[in-house]
Amino acid sequence: MLNLRVATLDDKDAIFEIEKACFSIPWSLDSITTELSETEQRLYLVVEAEGQIIGYAGAWLVLDEGQITNIAIHPDFRREGYGVMLTRKLIRELFKRGMNEIFLEVRISNVAALTMYRRLGLTVKGLRKNYYTAPVEDAYIMSIIREEALV
Repeated sequence: MLNLRVATLDDKDAIFEIEKACFSIPWSLDSITTELSETEQRLYLVVEAEGQIIGYAGAWLVLDEGQITNIAIHPDFRREGYGVMLTRKLIRELFKRGMNEIFLEVRISNVAALTMYRRLGLTVKGLRKNYYTAPVEDAYIMSIIREEALV
């Protein structure tokens, strides 16, 4: 059974394990704990399959803008549509909470993510040179505006 829900502080260890499995420079457990504790300015969702957290997505809420921080699906569960479901739900929730535009950065080489974001209605707005480390790579800045949302 699949469940998409708001993440709680109890989910920090599972999120940390996904973070380590997905990113070359993962967020620390302390950073994740802080993110999950600041519920006024943050929104994190998890996707569970058969009671196990297999992915998460999060965003910062700044005035009327949402900044998506991370979207991660455990490698064992990729290419099953979970990332699309989770990202769509996050975008919808951000718009419900009054965000008028939602931004994210993505590696320019991450074709799978770029394809998913475009499918969800995000468009490239700019470029951040050398945004990522390990390896050094540029990032596209992508966004979606409430009025243009297809999600």
